[in-house]
Amino acid sequence: MDSEKCWRRLRPGTISTAPGVGYLLVAAVAVAVVARAQPGDDAPVAGAAALDSFIADVASLSASFDQEIWSADSELLEQSTGRMSLARPNRFYWHQETPPELVVVADGAKLWTYDVELAQVTVTPLDSMGTASPALLLSGDERWRDAFEVTETYRLDSLDWVKLVPRAVGADFSSLLIAFDAGRPEVLEIVDGLEQTTRLRFADVVVNDPVDDGLFEFALPPGVDVIGGGH
Repeated sequence: MDSEKCWRRLRPGTISTAPGVGYLLVAAVAVAVVARAQPGDDAPVAGAAALDSFIADVASLSASFDQEIWSADSELLEQSTGRMSLARPNRFYWHQETPPELVVVADGAKLWTYDVELAQVTVTPLDSMGTASPALLLSGDERWRDAFEVTETYRLDSLDWVKLVPRAVGADFSSLLIAFDAGRPEVLEIVDGLEQTTRLRFADVVVNDPVDDGLFEFALPPGVDVIGGGH
């Protein structure tokens, strides 16, 4: 499994681009893409400032999530729920609880992606992933402006939205949209190169409370296949 695809299920049963992210909820046929409002004069400041503040001020975060994955022609491919936590620098935990079950752990040095159904673990060195990764963006690399270009910002439905595109040629995703509510991430939407959309909505967000270090230590389950990483 490619390291940049830790958030995007490549078949039913794997996380979406992102780590997912993706991941989430709308009910009607016109979903998959958040309705764009025209940015006001202060929108660019509000959107980018919310992301800057999140990168600078949030040392840890825990939340539950709902995820939806949509095809390019607006077909719902997958729905799932789970929990995630992060602690900076570069520690990340993601548990997609509803089938297909998936666990993703970044321990500061490696990214472990465990597909429970396949009994397979993929190990990727974090320093090989680059900064243009949604998971590492959330995990707090202050050089995000080197890896992403801000193409749109606006305020809509009482949320501050910022749209990013990766600067790197050949990135696994074409755009990333984040919505903040009072500085906390509320929605994350990722569109890949095939126009598949992963959307995550976060709930029960807790910021800067202590997170158990053991959450970011991946213990290999017995009998699994391990791919890559020099484990």
